[in-house]
Amino acid sequence: MKKYLKAYTFLLPIAIFLVALDQLTKTWIRNNLAFNELWMPWEWLAPYARLVNWHNTGAAFGIFQGMNGIFVALAFVIITLILIYFPMIPENDFFFRLALTLQMAGAVGNLIDRLYRGFVTDFISVGRFPVFNIADSCITMGVVVLLVGMWIEERKSQDEPIFDDSSEPI
Repeated sequence: MKKYLKAYTFLLPIAIFLVALDQLTKTWIRNNLAFNELWMPWEWLAPYARLVNWHNTGAAFGIFQGMNGIFVALAFVIITLILIYFPMIPENDFFFRLALTLQMAGAVGNLIDRLYRGFVTDFISVGRFPVFNIADSCITMGVVVLLVGMWIEERKSQDEPIFDDSSEPI
């Protein structure tokens, strides 16, 4: 039990902060912008980034619309697996721990919307890219952190000297 509690001292504060940030920003958007309303604080920013109140019943970036129930079930499975597996990850495996923390925060943030509203509130619109939110960003950044961590570990293993028997004198 102590191992679980110690492991969660990394996971929970970060995840709680990110879920709170996600929910606060979504609440602000829903309270201040009508559905599909755009807001641009500075006109020069308009071609590049804007805020919009958008409802998403699909996955990240608007794919697989209308499958809310499947994504609720999937989020519960992912969150449960992360909570079970997280204490087994070595403490020094920073990238993997951070990646799973980000992905769990994103899953929880969007799950809250799906359960209470039946859709996810998306609001960040950048260029022609699909509208997204903080939770989507957490999931995406979790994948990026995981890939960067794997790349760094691979580089470390290539830099380690490999014992070669042929160089030993007989």
